[in-house]
Amino acid sequence: MGNTTTTTFTVEGMTCGHCVSAVTSEVSKLPNVERVDIDLGTGAVSVRSDGPVDEAAFAAAVDEAGYVVAK
Repeated sequence: MGNTTTTTFTVEGMTCGHCVSAVTSEVSKLPNVERVDIDLGTGAVSVRSDGPVDEAAFAAAVDEAGYVVAK
């Protein structure tokens, strides 16, 4: 078992509870992800994981949900 880490990304375009559910569902499928917390007001997505979160995989999951990671 690795070290639990929290990584925060900003996702653009989320405006409602459905948006949060869609992003949470896709990001939760990534390897090692234990928990996903989203602040709808700021677009902050905090990912608690057992090890590092691959940024490209995170971006792909967010894209699959129909949103985009802020640059």
